[in-house]
Order: sequence, then structure tokens, then C-alpha cells
Amino acid sequence: MSGPKSAAPVAVDGPTSLPEALRNSRQLQANSSFCFDCNPKLDCFTDCCSNINILLTPADVLSLARRTGLTTREFLDRHTLKPITKDLHLPVVMLRMDDTPEKRCPFVGDKGCSVYEARPWSCRMYPVAMALPPARGGVEPEPAFFLLEDDFCHGRREQRTWTVESWQRDQHVLQLEEIEKGFRELIGHPWFIGGRQLDPKRIEMFFMAAYDLDTFREFIFSTTFLKRFVLDDATVEALRTDDKALLRFGFRWLRFALFGEPTVPCKAAPAAGVSP
Repeated sequence: MSGPKSAAPVAVDGPTSLPEALRNSRQLQANSSFCFDCNPKLDCFTDCCSNINILLTPADVLSLARRTGLTTREFLDRHTLKPITKDLHLPVVMLRMDDTPEKRCPFVGDKGCSVYEARPWSCRMYPVAMALPPARGGVEPEPAFFLLEDDFCHGRREQRTWTVESWQRDQHVLQLEEIEKGFRELIGHPWFIGGRQLDPKRIEMFFMAAYDLDTFREFIFSTTFLKRFVLDDATVEALRTDDKALLRFGFRWLRFALFGEPTVPCKAAPAAGVSP
């Protein structure tokens, strides 16, 4: 059995640049419908959890770390891989499969997903895949959606009918859209037009603020960070106690740190000869 295709978003530049997994897939328009259902009665139940590349978004890493009782650093070290290719301009985090020949997800068993409430975005979206157009200055990218029709998946023979929006709502994807959109705006930023690349220091910065939230929180509160940026007391308290607020702020700070946008105001430097 060949492994399922990932539903994770990919950047494309027209039909010819679509990944091979999507080139023969049906594109779903806003009013398109498709049939699908997944339940333990299907003989293919959990087959989609083997031999697959599951890309994790920052929200996925945070949710899975909290669900498994690990810090983000512990989860990243124990359960993820960071593939490096010449085509990547930002670090990618992939879920590490187990060491069995089937390469099963470590969180799936006979009864299904043990972290179901914290399952990754791509698991929620399957069998729908998303493709993003390349960054263009002043243009808000509109995602395109495709239907993955893997032979091994018998759920596509079921009679329940969905649209992309109704499927996203049922899988609680729309509730996560604010944070996921913030991440997509980073990875599709116009700064990358023309193939520009981040240097290793900025890649490390991106990895910390986007994926390793516990280390980012420590960075904020154990360095001179709060002395260098203008943050009100409510924001500081939220960064101390609210994981989602910290992740949203991480995206804001990265737009400042990586692309020079005025998303986080700096405190004015003291005048010469004046003590801070």
C-alpha cells in the first residue's frame, strides 16, 4: 500500500508547479461538494496514519506538546524531524513516525488517534488539501483546495456530503484559522519574492518564535527583551500565561525581526551621555 498524501498547504505557481500528488486531483471550488466519512467501522480505519509525511504548523506543535504533557522543546526533540532541502526558505517541522516497517504515527492505536482533540491541521483537513499561490506584493493570497482520492481510503465511498467550508467547520479548522492564517502570512511573505533567503541566525530565530514557544517565552522574560520593546502590562501578562497570545505575538515579532515591519514598537534609545 502506498502512503497517503499530505493535506498540508503547499506553495504553487500555476498548475505545472503543483506537487505530483495534486496534479491529477480535483480542485474544489467554493460551491463544490464531495462525499467522505471516516469511522471505526471502515476496514481502512487508521490506514491513513502510516507511511505519510505530516507537516506540523506552529499551532500543531503547541497543541500536541500540551496534550502530551511535554514542553515544546521536548516535543520537538522527541517527536519531530526537520528536513533540510535547498528549496526551503523557512524551517519545516514534520511528525516523526515510529520505527516499525509500517512507519505508523506514534499517537495512533487500534481505537484510533490518542491525541484526537489536538490532531494536526493536515489530519483535520484530509481528504482536502490546500495550495497557496506564491507571494506577490500587495496581493492577499487566496488558497486553492483539492480533493485527495487515495485508493486505500474507503471513506470516499461513503454518502455524507460536504463542501470545503462545511468540512472545515465540522473538523474545527475554522476555529484555528486566525492563528493558522498568521503563520501562512509569514511563510508566504512578499519578502521572499525572487528567492530571497534568510540567514542561519534568522532561521534559528524563526524556529524558536514559531515552534519552540516555551523557549521563546523564556527568551522574552529572561533577557533584556522587555526593556527593548514597548509592551503594556496586559500584553506582558498575556505572554506570561496565555499560549495562544504568545504564539500570535511570536508571529508579530517575526514580521518585525525578519522583515523590518513596525509590528512591535521599540523603546527609544537614550540620548548620548544620558543614563538609561
